[in-house]
Formats: sequence, structure tokens, C-alpha cells
Amino acid sequence: MRRLLIVDDSKLMRDMVAACLRPLGEVTFEFAGTGLEAIERLSLAPYDLVVLDLNMPDVGGIEVIEFVRSQDHLKVLPILVVTTRGDDDNRSRVLAAGASGFLAKPFAPPQILDEVKRLIAGAAA
Repeated sequence: MRRLLIVDDSKLMRDMVAACLRPLGEVTFEFAGTGLEAIERLSLAPYDLVVLDLNMPDVGGIEVIEFVRSQDHLKVLPILVVTTRGDDDNRSRVLAAGASGFLAKPFAPPQILDEVKRLIAGAAA
């Protein structure tokens, strides 16, 4: 069973992302409402993918990505950034920091599902 961590300061957005990804089948969803909580969860347990918002009140998404990429056991963990800041500059910054994918809000459910499938398949290859 795959484990996905959904990180967003909005509970509504966390729930919506999980609902969009339910067609993946046997998946356990875990949630973090802050960047710091995400770092704690990632330090304690293995995940197959992280869906990460950029804008959070404590530790931002870029800092979470930098933390993940600095850890040997997490270097290859797929990270999909989902953000309202969908401009090219933010996309470039996020990908340069080490994100595996980038999706601007608002998105259609098939968009996020397809992107997560692509990232999971790439990680398994």
C-alpha cells in the first residue's frame, strides 16, 4: 500500500486533493497542516509521494523541499508542488529546489491524478 503525504495549511484543500487521488486505489493518505509538521512526519516515516503547498504560515514549501533533498533517505522522494503561485518564476524556483512536479491551483481533478500517477511510475522505474 502506498503512503502519500498531503501538506497544505487549508484543511479543505487537503481533503480535496485526497478526494482527487482516491482513484489511485490502495493508498493511505496522511496530512500535515504546516511545513514543520511535514518535516516531522517525513523524518519519522517513509512516504511514496508528497503533495506540497508553497504558502504556509511557518516553514514554506521551498524550505520543505530543501529539507527533503538534504536527507539521503529522501533524495528520490517524489514531490508535487500544488500552489496558487503558478507563474513561470515560481515554477522555475520550485523545480530548481528539487520538486519533481508543479501544478497551479485551481486544477482539474484529472490533472492532479495524472501527475501523481506519472511521478509514482517514475519513482518505481
